[in-house]
Amino acid sequence: MSDMTGKVALITGASSGIGRATSKAFATRGAKVVLAARREVELATLASEIEAQGEKASFIVTDVSIAKDVERMVAHAIETFGRLDYAVNNAGIEGKIANITDLSEQDWDRVLATNLTGTFLCLQHEARVMLAGGHGGAIVNVGSVNSFLGFPGGSAYAASKHGQIGLTTSVSAELAPLGIRVNLVCPGFVDTSMHQRLRGLLGDEIVDKILSESVHTRRAGRPDEIAQAIVFLCSDEASYISGTTLTPDGGFTLTV
Repeated sequence: MSDMTGKVALITGASSGIGRATSKAFATRGAKVVLAARREVELATLASEIEAQGEKASFIVTDVSIAKDVERMVAHAIETFGRLDYAVNNAGIEGKIANITDLSEQDWDRVLATNLTGTFLCLQHEARVMLAGGHGGAIVNVGSVNSFLGFPGGSAYAASKHGQIGLTTSVSAELAPLGIRVNLVCPGFVDTSMHQRLRGLLGDEIVDKILSESVHTRRAGRPDEIAQAIVFLCSDEASYISGTTLTPDGGFTLTV
């Protein structure tokens, strides 16, 4: 894959899971990375690990549901490294799992604010600086197999992830003619803290049954496997890919 030396990548939700793995993958390819999330200690630890390997990293505490935070995050990338080439909008929450009759408006708003409005805010500010830089770029939004599939109790989460499809395709239509590609990655079961919370909610027996019967690979994915898909979509090898959805889910959505 193409060398990313001299390029700058911004990753939200970088403190754990897919975001953490993606940050390391970009750094391994030579990119300078800007790490953003709400947890400062985890961000500082990751930045130190990346710099210990001889790569460049900076971090900024960010809540993507707050417009001023997102604006400050993108400005930090430009102030620190002088440009922005790649952005990965990965920050997200699962929120409260509850039947529609019991889900509060506040719980609904919280999930949509982070997962959908947060993606919108990131796209808006990232696109502005990429256009101003004049050298194009690539943006990857991180959805879920629940961008296609609903599940009982998951109306807020599924709605937020479904919305990312329309947001991604629309923004691609706007930005691709200007040299900025925008795509969506929709992972399936991935061994992250969110996956462990799902096990706590459903029980190991149910999750293991889904993995063994509905996932072609018969296992959950690893964060680094999703990271490689994200980095690929940002790379020159994916130069003709925009407005599309890549679904690294081990074949799950083909079975459901």
